[in-house]
Amino acid sequence: MVIWRLRREARLRREYLYRKAQEDKLHSIEEKKQKLKHALEENRLIPTDLRREALDLQKVLEYDDEGGEGVSSQIDDEYKWAGVEDPKVMVTTSRDPSSKLKQFAKEVKLIFPNAQRMNRGKHDIDALMRACKASGVTDLIIVHEHRGVPDGLIVCHLPFGPTAYFTLSNVVMRHDIPKIGTMSEAYPHLIFHSLNSKLGLRVTSILKYLFPVPKGESKRVITFANQDDFISFRHHVYRKVDHKNIELTEVGPRFEMKLYQIKLGTLENEQVSDTEWRWHPYTNTAKKRRYLSIESGEASRPVS
Repeated sequence: MVIWRLRREARLRREYLYRKAQEDKLHSIEEKKQKLKHALEENRLIPTDLRREALDLQKVLEYDDEGGEGVSSQIDDEYKWAGVEDPKVMVTTSRDPSSKLKQFAKEVKLIFPNAQRMNRGKHDIDALMRACKASGVTDLIIVHEHRGVPDGLIVCHLPFGPTAYFTLSNVVMRHDIPKIGTMSEAYPHLIFHSLNSKLGLRVTSILKYLFPVPKGESKRVITFANQDDFISFRHHVYRKVDHKNIELTEVGPRFEMKLYQIKLGTLENEQVSDTEWRWHPYTNTAKKRRYLSIESGEASRPVS
């Protein structure tokens, strides 16, 4: 039975990667077509890398419908069922956690409605992933620490990925925030600020679908605000003072997140999964540096 299940998971994974490769190929062709189209419309020279394919691409452009540009990602959309059912989030820690990391994991669990927290114990990653898949978990969150200070967060979307790796800094627990408010259990409204690039939209999808769809009367707000590639997490509840004014109360915790890697697979396949994006801290040239920003410009090119 176990062998049959492993073979089935391997087959589904291969099919998933094949569909993703096909979609990446279509995206590449579509990007070339748009470059050629803009060059022809603006009466400019055709880019050097497109000159050999220009005639073939122009023939394809003649058959494209107006307004039908772009490649849909329904084939390979990991979040295509998001919103149909509420996400099921599991929160756990690295092995042998300190008391502060345990407390932080409890507070992270309260952030996500209907989330559950699991004591790590001596379970390895393979055992964790098997348990999550068997329980219908949609996302696994693991928090890490360094010398008792939370410094890392991993978000793994099941069953096929992606897996996003963040560093954490300036972590402030709920009990360290003055005039702390009461934690609401309502589904929160989400605010994503300055996440406009392709990479920023990818990060938005990874974070947004950890939360269920809120109701209009919810008074709970969670903010992810990007500045210089550091994403500030803030958690508030609000109340109307009068018809013009609203009073915000922070309920915590608060911290800064910095994305440093996105893998296409799940945690148990980390060594063999393709790297969709990776932060290069020592990239100094302006041409390459523009691909690193999640605020504006383009996302980093895929790294193998």
